Amino acid sequence: MTRPFEGVKILDFTQVLAGPYASYQLALLGADVIKVERREGEDMRRTPLSREWAERGLAPGWQAINGNKRSLTLDLQKPEAITIVKQLAAGVDVVMENFRPGVMDKLGIGYAALSAINPRLIYCAISGFGQTGPERSGAGYDGKIQALSGIMAITGHEATGPTRAGFAVCDVLSGATAAFGVSSALFQRTHTGKGQMVDVSMLEASLAFLSGQVADYTVAGHRQQLSGNQAVSRRPTANLFRAGEGYLLLAVNSEKQYRALMTALGRADALEDPRFSDWFARQENEPALRAIIEQALTNKDPREWEKILEAAGAPCASIWKIEEVIDHPQISARGAIQEIDTPYGRLRFAGSGFQLAHGAGRLDSMAPELSAHTEEVLISLGYGADAIAELRARDVV
Repeated sequence: MTRPFEGVKILDFTQVLAGPYASYQLALLGADVIKVERREGEDMRRTPLSREWAERGLAPGWQAINGNKRSLTLDLQKPEAITIVKQLAAGVDVVMENFRPGVMDKLGIGYAALSAINPRLIYCAISGFGQTGPERSGAGYDGKIQALSGIMAITGHEATGPTRAGFAVCDVLSGATAAFGVSSALFQRTHTGKGQMVDVSMLEASLAFLSGQVADYTVAGHRQQLSGNQAVSRRPTANLFRAGEGYLLLAVNSEKQYRALMTALGRADALEDPRFSDWFARQENEPALRAIIEQALTNKDPREWEKILEAAGAPCASIWKIEEVIDHPQISARGAIQEIDTPYGRLRFAGSGFQLAHGAGRLDSMAPELSAHTEEVLISLGYGADAIAELRARDVV
């Protein structure tokens, strides 16, 4: 079955996480992504989680976002490499990069130069702050953006202070935004026939995902505080509670769910307690309500309560570890974790975060060995064996 971006060719200069995550989403959906790296490969290939995989230049985190891509190595300081880039740009649909603004222009392969060669080119630049503005040259690191965007100001507990998310949330949100921006530009090109620049700011992308919190202030003047594990609904029963030897996250937000919760906990008597007569009263008396709920939760472990309360109509979840959730029956039933045969055995990776009735995202090949497709790409441009050997001898590729 044809996938949405089959036939779309992408020349990908991105590195680390935000950019490669974006191009990976498009590669899963069928795009032919040529990943351009410096001759020694990008640093993410050798992160120190696993010495075995780092020595192969295939660190797990790097593999996770570079499947279905082809690897081309180039020394962009060499004129011959720039010539190759321009030859490739003439025949691709999209160029993606996440250097600081101006770097590609200095190399002679920025948007102005490449769009002159290919007017239908879509050029996606991902940076910390965008291509314009007083902070345009600032480095875009995930932790820095989490702090600047307001995410850390609402994440954490009063007792311990702000904390960053447990994953590189701003990187992947920016990557998802970039993939959406490229998709939008490709669709628009079907109407206009024109390419364009897609300018993705990590700060703006992150702020866009905080739309509710922004409106809370701009509309109602509400100043956000550290929210701990409290849901944005601010319901006292939408929070984290101790249960048995662990924790249970309750997502009880409606009156019907609240009644189901208290009944399933064996505390139907609390439904008649005037301290908890409505959500305002429950909020005012949150410590007392929490004590009742946690006392009731002490006699079973979180996984047992998860089944009991879900069946009763009180949404909740115990805390699942990554190694557990990848084998959750729901994840398995939908094939959300994709498996692929590799020279290193059968490996498993996360795929697209959505399903399509036809042409869904699919992992066809593992992340490439460094320079695995350099010769293949050069041959497609008309380079012969002697010319390729000369480029290798001069450390161009």
